[in-house]
Amino acid sequence: MMDAEIPPMQSFEEFERETERELAGPAGEPIGEGVERCDFQAFMPGHAYIFVPTGELWAGSSVNSRIPPIEDGVDKEGKPKFLSASAWLDRNRPVEQMTWVPGQPKVIRDRLISDGGWMMRNGVACFNLYREPTIGRGDASKAGPWINHVRCVYPNDADHLINFFAHRVQRPHEKINHAIVLGGKPGIGKDTILEPVKRAVGPWNFQEASPKTIFGRFNGFVKCVILRISEARDLGDVDRYQFYEALKVYCAAPPDTLRVDEKNLREYGVLNCCGVVITTNHKADGIYLPPDDRRTYVAWSELSIEDFSGGYWTRLWGFYEDGGDRHVAEYLRTLDLSGFNPKASPAKTPAFWEIVDANRAPEDAELSDVLDRLGNPAAVTLDRIANEAGGELGLWLRDRKVRRMVPHRLEDCGYVPIRNDDVKDGLWVISGRRQAIYAKADLSVRDRVSSARELARSNAAERETNDF
Repeated sequence: MMDAEIPPMQSFEEFERETERELAGPAGEPIGEGVERCDFQAFMPGHAYIFVPTGELWAGSSVNSRIPPIEDGVDKEGKPKFLSASAWLDRNRPVEQMTWVPGQPKVIRDRLISDGGWMMRNGVACFNLYREPTIGRGDASKAGPWINHVRCVYPNDADHLINFFAHRVQRPHEKINHAIVLGGKPGIGKDTILEPVKRAVGPWNFQEASPKTIFGRFNGFVKCVILRISEARDLGDVDRYQFYEALKVYCAAPPDTLRVDEKNLREYGVLNCCGVVITTNHKADGIYLPPDDRRTYVAWSELSIEDFSGGYWTRLWGFYEDGGDRHVAEYLRTLDLSGFNPKASPAKTPAFWEIVDANRAPEDAELSDVLDRLGNPAAVTLDRIANEAGGELGLWLRDRKVRRMVPHRLEDCGYVPIRNDDVKDGLWVISGRRQAIYAKADLSVRDRVSSARELARSNAAERETNDF
């Protein structure tokens, strides 16, 4: 390891020899002390400089104020010439992109990441912001207190949960195509289960987000191995549906890549490999799940804080701090995952169906009754349903405040909207105005469109007859 103190005017050849070393050690820890020239990469799209140990961007003036000029040959008079550190980095250590990719080197050569994945291109480089976990080795046979805690809180779901966590530790680059919901009363140790997992994947690879954050513009939280969304509740009827829709891109792939938008930085692409864990204390007014969901595994605990003795938490956290976190990490690193398929749809647990049933509003049954009275047509408009319903349900369907909810209600009743591809807004002209048409979900796409066209034609013919 070279000395931290750098001579004022180091020759190009000497510095070139020094920078032949690896940028990072085997455990992901940067080599060296203080701030050195080999700690930087020139990020060409933003003309800024990546400080390798942290991944933060520095301005050129900041780099030059910390790093002395570098000798760069001689002039016509034989006097030495010097380059500023930033100019030398532009010439010798440029990267064309930034990304975040587990399992790849710090500087990924001859490849760039695009919206669809990797593309090959000779002579380019991509800087990898991913940092390996640094937790030490442990003894897997001593992970018992954590395993027992998982099995105590979630006795029927423990095997699936542990496999999920082990996959995140062993294969952080691979996407798990479903999220985990950890539910139950406060104080039963949901976060305590996740603490050693967080240390095992690296705290910097474990991101936190609130449900409202998911709707925001800035999404730096997707650069993670595990994304924990805490206390999913009180979102309101509309927001709960929107939250479910917004989560789809994070819970499963495709998309294979995501665009990261961070404040004051250019957007860049990363692989979609985060594993989503949602924690909630509320089953009835928590998240929304439709009956056909294939992206969510729900684990629910019936325990309460009173079921744990006074010294339970002190002993468990003492185990973590006394090296138990390393034992749990080793257990997760070495667990056999041959029977775990990360791409398979998860099992629908009893708690899953309870959440689904909790989201079935009274309007769903009333809508089904109206559709039955209409003979369950192949295609129908909201106006026709509202006219048939009458009364309070008809007024509810015409209320603009709930219009964004109605497609979800109709979908639960087996009807989906059909787009009119002949016009830009996708709507159909029915009774002289633009409307959405809903068709039976169990029909083929072709039959849905045919049914919608037939409904529009018959309505136009009826209007012509009436006008005549």
